[in-house]
Amino acid sequence: MNGAALPTTLPFASATEVYAAFPEIAADLTAPCENRPPLDFLAALAASATPEEALTFAAFALERRLAIWWGHECLRQLADRMTPRDLALMELAAAWVAEPGDGTRGAALEAARESEAKTPGVWIALAAGWSSGSMTPADQPAVPVPPHLCPRAINAAVLSALARVDRPGRPAMLARFARMARTLAEGG
Repeated sequence: MNGAALPTTLPFASATEVYAAFPEIAADLTAPCENRPPLDFLAALAASATPEEALTFAAFALERRLAIWWGHECLRQLADRMTPRDLALMELAAAWVAEPGDGTRGAALEAARESEAKTPGVWIALAAGWSSGSMTPADQPAVPVPPHLCPRAINAAVLSALARVDRPGRPAMLARFARMARTLAEGG
């Protein structure tokens, strides 16, 4: 990946801060918020009865650019299950991560909008498109993107990709995705 280096620190010191920054997360997680470091909370969620919540939490807890890259990399692990359209949309998201700006963001958003179905590639492109700025086309009045839309799109991308894995293989892939989030958050 070219462009500026990805951030290597989490923007939050605790899970409580993540919940405070994104109150909408409470609708996406059944686990009650705990005042502990985000990576500790992520590990607890991954070991819980609903480990998918670790992926949801990661989408919200990671710095936005890093979260989109993580989502892209999760989808890339399942590239053989993606359509050519998904792969093209994933590349638009990766282009935004490499060169975050209105041009790459707008290209990802526009391509995602043109898609008929909400597939993993569409969701990760929407995440890049909803990373900042306006959620409307350039020729319309600007409407700021609500902050929770980007992590929700990342979450939808990762979970919908995970759903393409056969049931016996899902737990291992889910654990892999959670480890990837942790590794990226730790600067690896």
